Amino acid sequence: MGIWTKKSIAILQAEAGAEEGVHTLRRALGALNLTTLGIGAIIGAGIFVLTGTAAANYAGPAIVYSFILAGLGCLFAGLCYAEFAAMIPIAGSAYTYGYATLGELVAWIIGWDLILEYLFGAATVAVGWSGYFSAFMNELGFRIPVQFTGAPLDVVGTHNLVASNICFNQSTNEVISVAAGQACDLTKYSTVHGVVNLPAMILVGLVTTLLVIGIRESARFNNVIVLVKLAIVLLVIGFGFMYVNSDNWHPFVPVNTGTFGQYGWTGIVRGAAVIFFAYIGFDAVSTAAQEAKNPQRDMPIGILGSLAICTVLYILMALVMTGLTKYTNLNVPHPVFVAIAAAGPALAWLRPIINIGAIAGLASVVLVMLLAQPRIFFTMSRDGLLPPVFGKVHPKFRTPYITTILTGVVCALIAGAFPIALLGELVSIGTLLAFVIVSAGIIVLRRKSPEIPRPFRTPLVPLVPILAILICGYMMYSLPGDTWIRLIVWLLIGFLIYFMYGKSHSRIATNETSG
Repeated sequence: MGIWTKKSIAILQAEAGAEEGVHTLRRALGALNLTTLGIGAIIGAGIFVLTGTAAANYAGPAIVYSFILAGLGCLFAGLCYAEFAAMIPIAGSAYTYGYATLGELVAWIIGWDLILEYLFGAATVAVGWSGYFSAFMNELGFRIPVQFTGAPLDVVGTHNLVASNICFNQSTNEVISVAAGQACDLTKYSTVHGVVNLPAMILVGLVTTLLVIGIRESARFNNVIVLVKLAIVLLVIGFGFMYVNSDNWHPFVPVNTGTFGQYGWTGIVRGAAVIFFAYIGFDAVSTAAQEAKNPQRDMPIGILGSLAICTVLYILMALVMTGLTKYTNLNVPHPVFVAIAAAGPALAWLRPIINIGAIAGLASVVLVMLLAQPRIFFTMSRDGLLPPVFGKVHPKFRTPYITTILTGVVCALIAGAFPIALLGELVSIGTLLAFVIVSAGIIVLRRKSPEIPRPFRTPLVPLVPILAILICGYMMYSLPGDTWIRLIVWLLIGFLIYFMYGKSHSRIATNETSG
């Protein structure tokens, strides 16, 4: 069989049910912890940035419909994840599901692809966090030198990396970035070259340390952060509705400009493609399956519960923001702040709180992403596709400490050097590819092994998985060609590693050959 060897469900379930010991992960998470992990991963840059951008450029107040459409796409993929997570509660997430249904090579592709989602995702959000944190510190009077808050590298064309320019006005503390290769207006700004994004690297280092210490401690910390940012989001929604001007909602669906995707119903679809990525992160819950106390019951609750809560909050936040100010005013990096400012002095007290919410929200996303990636490596190592050192568990903390430290170091270097735009596109396409393969796996396993007990069953199979594949496939199609080239190059590197190491060390393939 070779590269198409599948890992049997019976073996996976036996591994999941292994007795706890110093070489296994600690089962410490309940349904509430798993749900907050999902919320911690989802609510971040999406609610604080993407909502305003998509409303201003594509959908207007009808961005509410875009959230509903994108939420449906995530719901279909989430239902597929929930069935697998309950049936195969292994830390490998989509990698393990692919191994059970589509074979070893496809599993490797997913595992390698998930690095784009989790490791690069953590780096992307850390860069965004750095921007909010630096602005917040400036407001408090502690200005971090701009050389140490910007990426030293930017991208020209498809592959060319050049030094980036930061334009800095010393009298006003205003900082802007210019396109790679362009110069600052020297009548207003002085040119500063980015050295390293230090706040982003420090955040990744602190989160990595916490994750090494223990899953229980990490979950508690995440719970606190999630409570803080949920409280702030609810404050904005509750007080914001009191000052909504309903005239800003008319017309609710702006007339199309004559160009596909610019307002009208096509704008709603285009807006859904943009804010779809605000939902990325719910699948990270499935990587904690081996640390769940009762995964058969709690994994579906964590995945679907976090999706439902975040969808409702997104819709309410979109209504408040487009009601407080005209949607055309929201095309800024901090649209929530702009919307609240439009309410006048009455809500001025909310402005610093919003910054705190953004800082807390983005920090929890980094935590969940850096929790997920080492567990993918851990599972791949236990299968022999990566060296045994990746599968080591700390004897005291019972965490995959080697892979956690390695992931943290690489993530910090990426966050310190690269721009957010390049990282964000890679995260999006990697995530969507995983969604497509997992959804296809549900159809395959239902046909080939219908007799396997399923604590949670995806409804309306094959309709739900097909809808997930179509929606996610369309989102991938809408991404720029440069992003596809980078994905292909990344996968080719993965193939090289698999055929040079993983294929010959695979435990399943080796046992099959011996037999």
